[in-house]
Amino acid sequence: MNTLRKFIGVSGLACCLVVTSLAAEPPVAKAPASTPKPATLARGKYLVTLGGCHDCHTPKLMTDKGPALDTKRLLSGFPSSEKVPAVPAGVIGPKSWGGLFTNDGTGWAGPWGISFASNLTPDKETGIGAWKEETFTKTLRTGKTPGGRPMLPPMPWEGIRQASDKDLNAMFAYLMSLPPVRNMAPSPIPPK
Repeated sequence: MNTLRKFIGVSGLACCLVVTSLAAEPPVAKAPASTPKPATLARGKYLVTLGGCHDCHTPKLMTDKGPALDTKRLLSGFPSSEKVPAVPAGVIGPKSWGGLFTNDGTGWAGPWGISFASNLTPDKETGIGAWKEETFTKTLRTGKTPGGRPMLPPMPWEGIRQASDKDLNAMFAYLMSLPPVRNMAPSPIPPK
Protein backbone atom coordinates (compact mmCIF):
# COMPACT_ATOMS: atom_id res chain seq x y z
CA MET A 1 0.00 0.00 0.00
CA ASN A 2 2.87 2.32 0.87
CA THR A 3 4.47 1.59 -2.50
CA LEU A 4 1.16 2.31 -4.23
CA ARG A 5 0.95 5.70 -2.48
CA LYS A 6 4.50 6.54 -3.52
CA PHE A 7 3.72 5.50 -7.10
CA ILE A 8 0.54 7.63 -7.17
CA GLY A 9 2.37 10.54 -5.54
CA VAL A 10 5.30 10.38 -7.97
CA SER A 11 2.92 9.96 -10.93
CA GLY A 12 0.84 12.93 -9.76
CA LEU A 13 3.98 15.04 -9.31
CA ALA A 14 5.20 14.06 -12.79
CA CYS A 15 1.82 15.02 -14.32
CA CYS A 16 1.93 18.38 -12.54
CA LEU A 17 5.45 19.01 -13.83
CA VAL A 18 4.45 18.14 -17.41
CA VAL A 19 1.33 20.34 -17.28
CA THR A 20 3.31 23.19 -15.72
CA SER A 21 6.09 22.94 -18.31
CA LEU A 22 3.56 22.89 -21.16
CA ALA A 23 1.77 25.92 -19.75
CA ALA A 24 5.09 27.77 -19.50
CA GLU A 25 5.89 27.27 -23.19
CA PRO A 26 4.84 30.03 -25.57
CA PRO A 27 1.89 29.18 -27.80
CA VAL A 28 2.80 27.75 -31.17
CA ALA A 29 2.43 30.48 -33.78
CA LYS A 30 0.49 29.64 -36.91
CA ALA A 31 2.64 29.42 -39.97
CA PRO A 32 2.34 32.49 -42.19
CA ALA A 33 0.52 32.18 -45.49
CA SER A 34 2.64 30.29 -47.94
CA THR A 35 5.13 32.39 -49.84
CA PRO A 36 5.13 31.78 -53.58
CA LYS A 37 8.09 29.85 -54.88
CA PRO A 38 10.70 31.82 -56.84
CA ALA A 39 9.83 29.83 -59.97
CA THR A 40 6.16 30.87 -59.65
CA LEU A 41 7.11 34.54 -59.27
CA ALA A 42 9.49 34.31 -62.24
CA ARG A 43 6.74 32.71 -64.34
CA GLY A 44 4.28 35.41 -63.27
CA LYS A 45 6.74 38.18 -64.14
CA TYR A 46 7.38 36.55 -67.52
CA LEU A 47 3.65 36.31 -68.29
CA VAL A 48 2.92 39.88 -67.15
CA THR A 49 5.77 41.15 -69.32
CA LEU A 50 4.97 38.95 -72.33
CA GLY A 51 1.26 39.77 -72.01
CA GLY A 52 2.02 43.47 -72.41
CA CYS A 53 0.54 44.51 -69.04
CA HIS A 54 3.15 47.29 -68.76
CA ASP A 55 2.03 48.72 -72.11
CA CYS A 56 -1.13 50.13 -70.52
CA HIS A 57 -0.80 49.72 -66.75
CA THR A 58 2.64 51.31 -66.24
CA PRO A 59 2.99 55.08 -66.72
CA LYS A 60 5.80 56.09 -69.08
CA LEU A 61 8.44 58.78 -68.85
CA MET A 62 9.43 60.53 -72.05
CA THR A 63 13.16 60.23 -72.65
CA ASP A 64 15.41 61.27 -75.52
CA LYS A 65 14.99 57.67 -76.78
CA GLY A 66 11.20 57.72 -76.51
CA PRO A 67 8.86 56.52 -73.76
CA ALA A 68 10.31 54.38 -70.96
CA LEU A 69 8.58 52.59 -68.10
CA ASP A 70 8.36 54.65 -64.92
CA THR A 71 9.97 52.07 -62.63
CA LYS A 72 8.76 53.89 -59.50
CA ARG A 73 5.14 53.37 -60.61
CA LEU A 74 5.22 49.92 -62.23
CA LEU A 75 1.72 48.66 -63.03
CA SER A 76 0.06 51.44 -60.99
CA GLY A 77 -2.33 52.53 -63.76
CA PHE A 78 -3.39 55.98 -64.96
CA PRO A 79 -1.73 58.50 -62.62
CA SER A 80 -4.35 60.10 -60.37
CA SER A 81 -2.20 63.23 -60.31
CA GLU A 82 -2.68 63.75 -64.05
CA LYS A 83 -5.48 65.73 -65.65
CA VAL A 84 -7.56 63.74 -68.12
CA PRO A 85 -6.88 65.29 -71.55
CA ALA A 86 -9.82 66.42 -73.64
CA VAL A 87 -10.71 64.31 -76.66
CA PRO A 88 -11.06 66.57 -79.71
CA ALA A 89 -14.56 66.52 -81.18
CA GLY A 90 -14.96 64.54 -84.39
CA VAL A 91 -11.63 62.70 -84.13
CA ILE A 92 -13.15 59.34 -83.19
CA GLY A 93 -15.83 57.93 -85.46
CA PRO A 94 -16.76 55.23 -87.94
CA LYS A 95 -14.91 56.95 -90.80
CA SER A 96 -12.16 58.39 -88.65
CA TRP A 97 -9.91 57.19 -85.84
CA GLY A 98 -11.05 54.24 -83.74
CA GLY A 99 -9.13 55.31 -80.67
CA LEU A 100 -6.59 57.61 -79.05
CA PHE A 101 -4.30 57.15 -76.09
CA THR A 102 -2.54 59.41 -73.62
CA ASN A 103 1.17 60.07 -74.00
CA ASP A 104 2.00 57.67 -71.20
CA GLY A 105 -0.28 54.95 -72.62
CA THR A 106 -2.47 54.61 -69.49
CA GLY A 107 -5.61 56.31 -70.82
CA TRP A 108 -7.59 55.39 -73.93
CA ALA A 109 -10.50 57.01 -75.76
CA GLY A 110 -12.73 55.36 -78.33
CA PRO A 111 -16.37 54.70 -79.19
CA TRP A 112 -16.73 53.13 -75.71
CA GLY A 113 -15.81 56.45 -74.02
CA ILE A 114 -12.60 56.94 -72.04
CA SER A 115 -11.01 54.08 -70.14
CA PHE A 116 -8.10 54.16 -67.73
CA ALA A 117 -5.61 51.47 -66.83
CA SER A 118 -6.24 50.30 -63.28
CA ASN A 119 -3.73 49.91 -60.49
CA LEU A 120 -2.43 46.32 -60.44
CA THR A 121 -0.13 46.80 -57.44
CA PRO A 122 -0.95 45.24 -54.05
CA ASP A 123 -2.10 48.53 -52.52
CA LYS A 124 -5.13 47.47 -50.46
CA GLU A 125 -7.15 50.64 -51.08
CA THR A 126 -6.33 51.65 -54.66
CA GLY A 127 -4.94 48.47 -56.21
CA ILE A 128 -5.63 44.74 -56.04
CA GLY A 129 -4.11 44.20 -52.57
CA ALA A 130 -7.47 43.23 -51.04
CA TRP A 131 -8.23 40.75 -53.84
CA LYS A 132 -7.95 37.01 -53.50
CA GLU A 133 -6.47 34.78 -56.18
CA GLU A 134 -10.01 33.66 -57.05
CA THR A 135 -11.15 37.27 -57.57
CA PHE A 136 -8.26 37.92 -59.96
CA THR A 137 -8.97 34.75 -61.94
CA LYS A 138 -12.72 35.39 -62.13
CA THR A 139 -12.14 38.97 -63.29
CA LEU A 140 -9.87 37.87 -66.13
CA ARG A 141 -12.09 34.93 -67.11
CA THR A 142 -15.36 36.91 -67.22
CA GLY A 143 -14.13 40.33 -68.34
CA LYS A 144 -16.01 41.93 -65.46
CA THR A 145 -14.58 43.81 -62.49
CA PRO A 146 -15.50 42.59 -58.98
CA GLY A 147 -18.18 45.31 -58.99
CA GLY A 148 -19.69 43.86 -62.20
CA ARG A 149 -18.58 46.55 -64.67
CA PRO A 150 -17.36 45.18 -68.01
CA MET A 151 -13.67 45.66 -68.72
CA LEU A 152 -13.19 48.18 -71.48
CA PRO A 153 -10.77 48.37 -74.39
CA PRO A 154 -7.91 48.04 -74.79
CA MET A 155 -7.90 45.35 -72.06
CA PRO A 156 -7.35 42.06 -73.94
CA TRP A 157 -9.17 39.89 -71.42
CA GLU A 158 -10.60 37.67 -74.18
CA GLY A 159 -7.11 36.35 -74.85
CA ILE A 160 -5.94 36.32 -71.25
CA ARG A 161 -8.97 34.27 -70.21
CA GLN A 162 -7.45 31.38 -72.18
CA ALA A 163 -4.52 31.15 -69.75
CA SER A 164 -4.40 28.18 -67.40
CA ASP A 165 -5.30 28.59 -63.73
CA LYS A 166 -1.65 27.92 -62.93
CA ASP A 167 -0.52 30.80 -65.17
CA LEU A 168 -3.16 33.21 -63.84
CA ASN A 169 -2.17 32.28 -60.29
CA ALA A 170 1.49 32.92 -61.14
CA MET A 171 0.58 36.34 -62.56
CA PHE A 172 -1.37 37.16 -59.40
CA ALA A 173 1.50 36.00 -57.17
CA TYR A 174 3.93 38.22 -59.09
CA LEU A 175 1.63 41.26 -58.93
CA MET A 176 1.19 40.75 -55.18
CA SER A 177 4.98 40.65 -54.75
CA LEU A 178 5.42 44.17 -56.17
CA PRO A 179 5.74 47.23 -53.95
CA PRO A 180 2.27 48.74 -53.42
CA VAL A 181 1.72 52.09 -55.12
CA ARG A 182 -1.05 54.31 -53.79
CA ASN A 183 -2.81 55.52 -56.94
CA MET A 184 -6.55 55.63 -57.54
CA ALA A 185 -7.12 55.48 -61.28
CA PRO A 186 -10.27 57.33 -62.40
CA SER A 187 -13.48 55.54 -63.30
CA PRO A 188 -14.30 55.20 -67.00
CA ILE A 189 -16.06 58.08 -68.71
CA PRO A 190 -18.98 56.99 -70.93
CA PRO A 191 -19.19 58.26 -74.52
CA LYS A 192 -20.93 61.56 -75.17
